[in-house]
Amino acid sequence: MAAIGVYSTPKMEYVEGRCVSFINSSTSLKLWPMIGRTDFPIQRKRLEVNCSLPNTISPLESEENAATLSSSDSLEDEFSHVTKFEMSDFKIRNRVSIGLGGRGDEMVFEAMVNDPHSPLYKTRVVLRQLISPRAKRRGHRAIEVLKRLARRKLMYHSYSMQVHGYICSSMIEEKSSFTLVHGHHGSASLRHWLQRSDWLPTLEATLSLDQESVRRVGDDTIGGPAISRQLRLIRILMRDLLIGVNYVHSHGLAHTELRLENLHISAVDKHIKVGILGNASDFNEADPADNTSYDNMDRRRMMIAFDMRCVGFIMAKMVLRELMDPTIFAKFKAFLTKGNDLSCLREFLLHAVKRNSLAGNFGIQILDRNWGAGWHLLSVLLAPKPLDRISCLNALRHPFLCGPKWRVNPSIDLIRWSLGSTTVRIAEEYIYGQQQRSRLAHFVELMEMLNPYPKPKHWLGLLPGKWRLLYCTGRHIGLTLRQPSVRVLIREAYLTISKVSKPNTTFSVASHISFTVMAGRDWAHDKSGVGGKLQVDSFFRLRAGRRLYLKEETISSKFPSATPDAQASVLKRLSSKKWRKAIPINKIPSSLSVAKLVSDEIDVMMSLNEPLSGNMEVAQKAIQEVRTQIPPEMFDLSKIICGTYLDSRLLVLRSVNGSALFFHRCTNDS
Repeated sequence: MAAIGVYSTPKMEYVEGRCVSFINSSTSLKLWPMIGRTDFPIQRKRLEVNCSLPNTISPLESEENAATLSSSDSLEDEFSHVTKFEMSDFKIRNRVSIGLGGRGDEMVFEAMVNDPHSPLYKTRVVLRQLISPRAKRRGHRAIEVLKRLARRKLMYHSYSMQVHGYICSSMIEEKSSFTLVHGHHGSASLRHWLQRSDWLPTLEATLSLDQESVRRVGDDTIGGPAISRQLRLIRILMRDLLIGVNYVHSHGLAHTELRLENLHISAVDKHIKVGILGNASDFNEADPADNTSYDNMDRRRMMIAFDMRCVGFIMAKMVLRELMDPTIFAKFKAFLTKGNDLSCLREFLLHAVKRNSLAGNFGIQILDRNWGAGWHLLSVLLAPKPLDRISCLNALRHPFLCGPKWRVNPSIDLIRWSLGSTTVRIAEEYIYGQQQRSRLAHFVELMEMLNPYPKPKHWLGLLPGKWRLLYCTGRHIGLTLRQPSVRVLIREAYLTISKVSKPNTTFSVASHISFTVMAGRDWAHDKSGVGGKLQVDSFFRLRAGRRLYLKEETISSKFPSATPDAQASVLKRLSSKKWRKAIPINKIPSSLSVAKLVSDEIDVMMSLNEPLSGNMEVAQKAIQEVRTQIPPEMFDLSKIICGTYLDSRLLVLRSVNGSALFFHRCTNDS
C-alpha cells in the first residue's frame, strides 16, 4: 500500500511534501523530503490519494520490477564517486546570493552541511534543484565528467567548481526531484564583480595582490596608475581562466558554456573557478549511424575554437566594460557575424565605445599597450575561421598576458602586427614634427622589409576593400601658417578598391575625399560649414615588379623614399640581437619584390552642398585648396606606381616621387 499527501496553506510560496512507501510488511519506512516551488495552484484543502496493491504479483510484473531495480542500481554505480545526500543533511539558509542565479528550470538554495559525520561538516554549499528533464540531464552530465577531472586533484580544486554530490528521491522515475550539491565559491559571479563601480579595488582586495601574486604574470610591482592596475588584474584573471579551460580541454572535454555568469572567484585560494560542466561535450564522440570514419581531430579543433571564442568575449568585456551594456554588445556581435575582418576591430570599437567615458578610454589604452598586443590577442581569439583561433597554451605565451619581467619570443606575424600598430598610433597623434616623421618613415621601411605577400598573386584576395589614408611621407600642408582664400577642412580620405570580373588582375579604384568649406572668420574654433565631396575614379592592372634602392649619390628627388639616415637605422635595428633571431637580414637588399600598379585614365567628380553648389568661383577655389592639402597621389591616381606592403589590416603604396601612402582597412559601414 502507498499513501501520498500534500499539505498546504493558502499563502505559502513553498510546499513541503513527504512520500511514504510500503512495499511489503517487512520494508522499513522511507522519507524523502523535497523542497520546491509549486508549479500548480495551491489548494486550500488537504489532498489525500489512497492506492491499494493486490497481494499477488504476476510474473511479468515481477520481471519489470527486477529490471527497474537493476537500472536504478546501475545509475547509482555510475555516481559512486560522489556522495548521495539526504535533505536532512543540510540547513537551508533563508537567502540566496544574486551571483548564484540559475536558469528558468532551476532553483538555487544556499545551505550549510550539518551532518557531523560528513567530511563537509559546517561547509557552505549550493543546492541546485533541477526541475525539467533537460536540467536533470545537465546535472547527470556534471557528475559524469567529474570522474575525469578529479584525477588531478590539485588542478580540479584550483580551477573547477567542485561537485560534492546529489540528492535524488528516485534514479528511475522521471518526475522525481534531482538536486546537485556543489561548492560555494563566492556570492558573486565575475559579471557581478565587473558591474560594481568599485570593482578594481574590491577585486584587488579579494585577490590580496602582493609581490608574490603579481610574479605569476611576470610583473614585480603593485599599485601605480589605474590603467597599470587594471592591466595587471586582467592578466591575472585571464591567465587563471585559460589555465582552467586548458585543464578541461586536456581531459578531452569542451565546456561550451563559458560566460561571465559561470565564472566565480574564490576568496580562499584566489583562483577563478570554471563553472559546472553540465553541457560539456566529448572530443571523441563518433556518430554510430555513420559508416564513414568520423574525423575526431576536426571535431576537437572545432570545439576548442568554440570555447576560445567564448574566452574572447569574456576578455573583451573585462577590458572594455562598456560591452557589458547589452545594446553595445549586440552591435559588437553583429560586427563579427557580418564577416568583417577583425583587423578593423579597433576602428569599429573606437566609434562604438564612448572614448570620452573613463571605462572606454581605459580599455582602448590597455589594448594599445605593448605595441597593440591586446588587439592582436583579441583578434586571434575571435577569428572568423575556427581553425585560425589561438589555443590556450599559445594564448598563455602571448605578450599581452606576459608581464615585463618575462622574455617572450614573438612570431614574425606578431612583429608585423606590432610594427603596424605602432605606426598607426604615431600617425593618429597628428603631430608631424621632424622626430615623428623620421620615426614613421623608419617603421614604414621596416614593414616593407617584412612584407608577407611580395608576389602579386597574393594581392588578388587581400587588396579589395575600403582603405582609409592615415599618413603620407611626402608634403604636409595645413591651414595654420597660410592665408588661403577659402578655408577647407579635410574630413576623410580613403580608397575603395574593387575587383573587376575580367580580367582577374584588373581593379577599380575610387579615391573619396570629404571636406568642409568654412566660411566664418572664427574657423579655428568653429569647424562648421558647407560640406563637399571629391571623387576620382580609375582602373589599375596588377603586375609583378621590383623596387630598387638607389645609392646616395643618385638620389635627386626632393622627397626621397628613404633617407640614408633612415636606411642606416633600419639596418641597425635588423642587425640587433633582438631582431636577428626573427629576421636574418645582414644588409639592406638592393631591390625588393613589389606589386606594380599600372593605371588607366582618371575621372574626377566634385559636389558641394547648398548654398555653395551654384557658386562656380568658390567651387574652383575649394578644389584648389583640397589639392593643396591632400597628397597629390590621392587626386592623380596615375602617380601611384607600386604596392610595397599588404596584410589584412594595412596597405603601403609608393608614388612616382618615392613617397609612401599608409592606409588602414576599415569596414564598409564606417
